[in-house]
Formats: sequence, structure tokens, C-alpha cells
Amino acid sequence: MTVAERWLSIVGIGEDGWDGLNGEAKRAVEFAELLYGGARHLALVPTAGSSATRIPWPSPMNPAVQQILTEYRGKRRVTVLASGDPMLHGVGVPLTRDLVATEFRVIPQVSAFSLACARLGWPVAETILITLVNRPVEQLLRHLYPGRRLVIFSEDGSTPATVARLLTESGYGSSKIDVFENLGGSAERNIRELASCWLSERCGKLNLMAVLCASDTKATPLALAPGLPDDTFDTDGQLTKREVRAVTLARLAPLPNQTLWDVGAGTGSIGIEWMRLHSSCSCIAFEAREDRAARIRENASRLGVPNLTVIQGTAPATFAGLRSPDAIFIGGGVGNDDLFDACWAKLSSGGRLVANAVTLQGEASLIARHTLYGGDLMRMAVSRADLIGRFYGWRPMMPITQWTVTKS
Repeated sequence: MTVAERWLSIVGIGEDGWDGLNGEAKRAVEFAELLYGGARHLALVPTAGSSATRIPWPSPMNPAVQQILTEYRGKRRVTVLASGDPMLHGVGVPLTRDLVATEFRVIPQVSAFSLACARLGWPVAETILITLVNRPVEQLLRHLYPGRRLVIFSEDGSTPATVARLLTESGYGSSKIDVFENLGGSAERNIRELASCWLSERCGKLNLMAVLCASDTKATPLALAPGLPDDTFDTDGQLTKREVRAVTLARLAPLPNQTLWDVGAGTGSIGIEWMRLHSSCSCIAFEAREDRAARIRENASRLGVPNLTVIQGTAPATFAGLRSPDAIFIGGGVGNDDLFDACWAKLSSGGRLVANAVTLQGEASLIARHTLYGGDLMRMAVSRADLIGRFYGWRPMMPITQWTVTKS
């Protein structure tokens, strides 16, 4: 067998088991030498007619996945069983990421996501899918808007109660929850209740949630557009103000699957809003002070991006061993030559660097850098209406000098 042949088959299997597989899927199981799957999946496949060695997934799965891709690649006929559609938050993704398309075949079943939408009459294209398997529940907070439809892959039987509490505490206790247990099988069961009235502490281990979001009167939905109100963040004052933040993020130009370094993150507002713009955006926030690093983590979790990475320590020493980012924001220390040089060296080719300065010394440093590297230099002056006695007048904020440059 050569690696050019389809040595790997990834078969989706539903709760209807063997009877629900088509002929191609059954043949992939019957002719396998090694058959991988969860204990539940393997139990759905009869032993008659197959001489494959059955291997339950270990926990964690990654060592077994790597063994398949290295030791058995092109040498053994391997079939992997997975739930529903293996390419929808399934094992098919890590298994095929670095393979040539002619090496494998994926034979999907109807996904639990599609089944849930079918049960409720929800348009698949208008429904958001979120997985909480090995992921923090706080990521849901980024998706809470009145009328939003969410399908959630649960971690275990306790997930529905956890989600119901989070929705209620966040002002979405009026949301309707449908929990489907053993979806697509003979033991399928549906539990329906409002989040605020949820009583079941545990559901069946194999469950999926569907949530129709509805806000209570106290809920204030937060836009995904950059420039959240300043009081959205818990801060000690080290905060890029709303108007400047919106302009800064526009200059950083977030794109899906890109990584930002927020250097001297303070409250973490730039990195948090970067990640809120798209679920695949990531950020590393660098902060020297321990109390501020803790505050960044709290703000990130509360605003629906708990996967934001915070590195506490002095930059640029904390850059060692990290992959190059797609964009860098320097909000503090713009006059530090060593810091800038390290940031510039780490920035990916084609990456964007944005630096803000409020002091004359910081501004002078940005002007000097602009002379050497080019880019765009601008100055922002923002005034907000404020009471002056019984009347309103303009109260100016400190002007900001901003330098934006793309690394060639």
C-alpha cells in the first residue's frame, strides 16, 4: 500500500448504528485492519464479518491520532468511527489536516446539528453552532442577542444546567432551551424549558442543546462592532478609550484566523474586542503587572472570549518561543527601543503594527519611527459633552498620536 491510496476511512455513525450506514461505510468497516472509535461507537458495530482490531480512543486522544498519522500512514487500512459528520467539530479535522486528499475518504452521516435544526424547523444557515466539549462555557456570552438561535454540543450531562445558569445570570433567563438526548436514536428524548426555570441538574450524558435567545429587561446586548462603552470593562484607568479603541481596531484590521499581540495590555480592551470580531481570531495580551493580568482574564471571560491568552511579565523577554503574530498593538512603552525592535522582529511579513502615544516623548518616538519605516501618522483629538454647571460644554480628552505601519 502506498500513501497515495485511500488507507484511511473516517465513517460517521449515528444513534441508529449499523443499520443507518450506507454500503460504502459498511465496506470501510468490514475491510479495515484497525478500527478506532469511542467505546459507544464500537459497540454499535457488529463483530461478525470484520476481523479488524478494535481500538477504543484513549484519553486524551492526540497520541492515538498521531500514531495513526505516522506509524500506520499508508501501511495499514485504518477506519475511524465518529459521531455524525466527522468534519463538524469531529476527529476528521485533525486526522485530515495534513494529509493529501487521495489518502482518505470521509463518509458522513447527518450531523446532530442538522438533526436538531430539523426537529425545531430552524434554518441551518441562520443558526450558530457552538461546541462546549473541552471548551469554556463563557464563550457563549459573545453570541447572546435577542432572537439568536444557538445549537450547543454539550460536554456532558451537567452542561444544560450550567448553560441555563449562565443565561439567567447574564439577563437571558427568558431564553427557550431544548435539550435532545440520544438524538436520532430509538431512545431520543426532548426536554424543553426556559433557562430561568431549568431544574434538571443532570441530563443524559449524550445530549445537545438548542437555545432561542430572549433577553430580560435588564439585559444590554453588546455589539460586535469595535468601540464598546468604556464602562463595559473593569479597569484601574489603564484603558484605551472608546473612540480611540474603535479607530485603533480599524487600523489593526482583524481578519479571521489571525493573531494579535497586545503589548502593555492594561485592561485588555484592544485584544478582547479583536477576538469578539470573529470566533477564529486569537490574541496574546502581554502585561507586566499581576493585578492587571488578572483583570484582563476576568474581562475576557465576562465578555465572551475566555480563550484570550495572558502572559504576565516584562516584554520583550516574554516573547521568547512564541510564533509570529499577524498584528501588534503597542499601547505602552512606545519609547522603548528594545521593545519596538523586538516587536518588529517578531511581526510576520505583511503584518500590521499600530502604536499609540499620549506623551510628547512617546509622540517624538513615533515620529522618528515613521521617518525610518514609513506608514501612516495621525493625531486624534476627541471631546465629549459634559456638564458645566447647569449647561453642557465640550470636555477634551488628551490627544492621541497614532502610527500605523505594515511590515514588508
